[in-house]
Amino acid sequence: MGLTHPAAPYVAPFAVFMFLLAGERYIPLGIEVMYPIRILVVSALLLVLSRDVVDLRPRAWLGSVLLGAAVFVIWIGPDTLWPAWRSHWLFHNSIVGEVRSSVPDAVRGNLVFIVFRTLGCAVVVPIFEEIFWRGWLARWLVDSRDFRNAPLGAYTPAAFWIGSALFAVEHGPYWDVGLLCGILYNWWMIRTRSLADCILTHAVTNACLSAWVLARGQWQYWM
Repeated sequence: MGLTHPAAPYVAPFAVFMFLLAGERYIPLGIEVMYPIRILVVSALLLVLSRDVVDLRPRAWLGSVLLGAAVFVIWIGPDTLWPAWRSHWLFHNSIVGEVRSSVPDAVRGNLVFIVFRTLGCAVVVPIFEEIFWRGWLARWLVDSRDFRNAPLGAYTPAAFWIGSALFAVEHGPYWDVGLLCGILYNWWMIRTRSLADCILTHAVTNACLSAWVLARGQWQYWM
């Protein structure tokens, strides 16, 4: 896929983020250096390549905020109510991996890293993930010949459930809450037909999770 392909603005930031994430194991610079680089590179791509497809004008802002907060509660709920929940083999195996923070103890007091990680989670990640998952993939699953023929919020059962399942897979040992999250985000896109509202919902969820990580020391949520 070239940068002139219609899907490139939707796909490239997500693909580059994942490529840099996979490559970090081969570059001995540490997460405190590599994560800011990841965020800066993807932010530049969003500004240069994707600015015409990013919508930051939510129309149902109150509902988006409330849904984002609700998804946060869903995300931490099982582990809060049942502390041994993630130790079950369904969430701890060779396929989904295990719950483990990517942030070493020595980095947890690094203010620059904390700022980049928080801004990355609450601002940058919601933008590039939403334009990928619900701006492109959901529409491509409706019409793979030309996703542009499918409007935002277009629905088919296959597209809805495949997209939700893939979103769950992306979240490894948190696949259960990731699935619920994907279902709710997909439903919100169908209801609002607005990337901006989905970005806001996702941003609220991630901002709440980041606050939870920092306030409660629950670093496992920063995988």
